[in-house]
Amino acid sequence: MPIGQDLISLLRKDSKTVSAMVYKPIASECKGVAIISHGAGGSEKGYNYLGSAMSDFGYLAVVVGHQESGLQVVKEQTSGTTLSEGLAKLITDPKAYQARFMDIAVAKEWVQSQCNSKVAVLIGHSMGAATVMMAAGARNKLNIAEVSNFTAYIAISPQGSGLIFPEMAWSDISPPVLMLTGTQDKELGGLSWETRTEPFNNMKAGCKWLGVIGGATHMNFAGRGISKKTETLTLQVIRDFLTGVQAGDCKLLNQISGMTISVK
Repeated sequence: MPIGQDLISLLRKDSKTVSAMVYKPIASECKGVAIISHGAGGSEKGYNYLGSAMSDFGYLAVVVGHQESGLQVVKEQTSGTTLSEGLAKLITDPKAYQARFMDIAVAKEWVQSQCNSKVAVLIGHSMGAATVMMAAGARNKLNIAEVSNFTAYIAISPQGSGLIFPEMAWSDISPPVLMLTGTQDKELGGLSWETRTEPFNNMKAGCKWLGVIGGATHMNFAGRGISKKTETLTLQVIRDFLTGVQAGDCKLLNQISGMTISVK
């Protein structure tokens, strides 16, 4: 295991254990904490590029393992059916999200006990992005009302209206939000990547960013496939966004070659 990286076990409020991979900040001063929520079928051992970069940026970062929406559950849900049908069943299961929020709560409590800064960022990909949007205050069809207290939210491959979110679900979100997608990042069911821009278009202005990476696929954002370009651009825009959030000035200073960034 690389230096500065630790696997820990936490106990959430229903007494179930939560595995989490910790990435300690490189700098002596902790700039803030970052919770990273994986997609369906993922684990705390993924998204190494995000955890490592956030520690480089000065944050105490944790990739949280979501047991109720991990690989074993995906295998169970897809048994005897198609992958798309099984995933659709999982990402619309309220109990899976309730478990995720318990995981995030205990992880946030732990990391904040280890860092003097009150800055907290929630980052999620795919099902993790749905989790992030719910935490930020998006209305949803699953009766999940779990608005969390984070400084900023980063949703990678967010969903448009459909299985999880109704139309106009994001109109009440006020905290800073960065959304990321790619031109090959199709939604479940083969929907165009452009549906992932709907949350940005629906949100009211005020530190809302949308980054679109040319050629990036859904799994590139998870660090799989030929993903180096996607990872590099993702980390560049995250750093710029969080720098603006911490400065209290979210205007875009420079476009990043290889992606298109919209700000409102």
